[in-house]
This record gives sequence, structure tokens and C-alpha cells, in this order.
Amino acid sequence: MQRTERLLREALVSLIREKGFEGLSVQEIIDRANVGRATFYAHFDNKDDLLVSGFDELRAALKRSQQESLSRRGSSIEERAFAFSRELLSHVDEYRVVFRAMVGKRSGALVQHLVYKLVVDLVREDVKATLPRGSAHSPPTEALVQFIAGGLFGLLLSWLEGKTRGSVEEMNELFRQFAIPTLKDASTTSVVRT
Repeated sequence: MQRTERLLREALVSLIREKGFEGLSVQEIIDRANVGRATFYAHFDNKDDLLVSGFDELRAALKRSQQESLSRRGSSIEERAFAFSRELLSHVDEYRVVFRAMVGKRSGALVQHLVYKLVVDLVREDVKATLPRGSAHSPPTEALVQFIAGGLFGLLLSWLEGKTRGSVEEMNELFRQFAIPTLKDASTTSVVRT
């Protein structure tokens, strides 16, 4: 089952690189993967479902990395927080051609939505695990989550579009350079609510 899904995902990625996503048919995907139509539909409803499944796999890998890092009690915020970011950037870099092939199209909007949701969910976990609980004067958690996640998402898009240049390591360092102090400040800053 995992082998078949991997073959289908690999076929999808190679075809997107060649032709883009919109014009692809399920038949082209199954021909490239060398699997039957019934096999495809036993695993996925359509090509969009196949595309989304790749994000489920990425989400699981990033969550594992995040949980390992957050479980290291006694280590500093710098060591624990946003440990998923380098792996995420590395994945985006590996699939840069695929992302670019989809930009500006319906599938590109779907991919951007999936990446944004993934980033928000991961940042939310880090923020909740790092901020002190129950302080009436701390900033609203969801506002902080959206601020940091929006920054990472914007950096990803800028990097993909070539507006921000650098290696995976440089982009990771840039993100952490902004996000870690923001998270640390939020854990010690009082917010006046009106």
C-alpha cells in the first residue's frame, strides 16, 4: 500500500515538473506509476486527493521533529522552538520546481492554503509549549501564532519567488532570528487590553 502511494506521488511530482498540474489526467499519473485505475481509486478519490496526501506525509514528519525538540525539557527556547523550520525549508527547496509550476493556478492556491495551514498548526504547537500558561497580561496566543506563522509563510513565498535569496540554512537562520526573540518577548511582555 505504501509502495503504491509512493509510486503515485512520484509520478505526480514528475508530471507536474513536466506539464504542470492543471492539465494532468489520472490516466497519465497511473500510466507513469505503472498501476491500474482501480488501484489508484482504491487509494485516492482524484488527483487533488493525491496531491493533498503528500502534505499529510510532510505534516507527520514535521510533527515528529517538533515533538522530539519540544520534549527536551531543560533546554533553552532557542534549542526547542521552531525545530521544524529547517526541515520545512528543506522540503520546499527540494520541491521548488513543483511549487513554481503551480503558482498562479487553482492548484497553486490549494498548495499555498495547505502550506499556510501546516505552518500555522506547527507554530501554534510551539507557541503553546513555550509560553507560560495562564498569564492575564501575556499577548493573545492566536495573535502571536498568526504573526509568527505569517512571517514564515511570507518568507517561504518570497524565497520561492526569488525575491529573498539564500540557502536553506540561511533562510532558517533568518526566520529564527526574527521568530525566537518575538516568542521570548511574548513570554515576558505585558499587553494592555482595552
